[in-house]
Amino acid sequence: MQSGFKEDSVRVMKEIVKWSPKCQALLFSATFNDTVQAFVSKFVQDLFQEYNELYVKKEELPLDPVKQYKVNLPDELSKIMVIKDKIMDLGDKIGQTIIFVRTKESACMLHEALVEYGYGVTTIHGNLTQEDRDKVVKEFKDGLTHVLISTDLLARGFDQSKVNLVVNYDLPVDAKNYSEPDNNAYLHRICRAGRFGRKGNIFSPFILELNYLKCPYFQLNAFTE
Repeated sequence: MQSGFKEDSVRVMKEIVKWSPKCQALLFSATFNDTVQAFVSKFVQDLFQEYNELYVKKEELPLDPVKQYKVNLPDELSKIMVIKDKIMDLGDKIGQTIIFVRTKESACMLHEALVEYGYGVTTIHGNLTQEDRDKVVKEFKDGLTHVLISTDLLARGFDQSKVNLVVNYDLPVDAKNYSEPDNNAYLHRICRAGRFGRKGNIFSPFILELNYLKCPYFQLNAFTE
């Protein structure tokens, strides 16, 4: 939660409580990191004094209709070939696909590789102008494109009901510690598929990540071979 949203949230809720002291407030989020959790706890305590908290266990967060798969691969080229030989055809059969990458460089590299192989893909990342981003998103939402490569720019708040396949080309990692996975980012990514009870599939090709990442959440709770 950015500081601007914090200030807006406090201002709006104070006005609501001022005019309706007996109102009830419910706060929902797919994930709560420590910063947001501390803010929310102080925020509701200051305004309402008494409140209840309910958190879903981490291992219960992924939705049942969303099936998750992993495959261990020897190198980067192998990941590209699996995307080309398996994922592109699969995506055409079951719906639209979002391929998440970690960096803008990875997005451009994968885009160029797939275009060279003759596949029509679009890409969105932070270096695009707002006009270009809007164009890419509109084409995808209108069904004019079927495979979208994205950084975590679209990992949160992006809803497209026809997305039935999400690919984690790069495993999301903690921005402050690259040796730790970012469980929250992973959860937000996979929730782009299987929206509102629909079936979805998650595919994660790994190379060296599992050798240096401490990721029991992914290994024990997230995947079937």
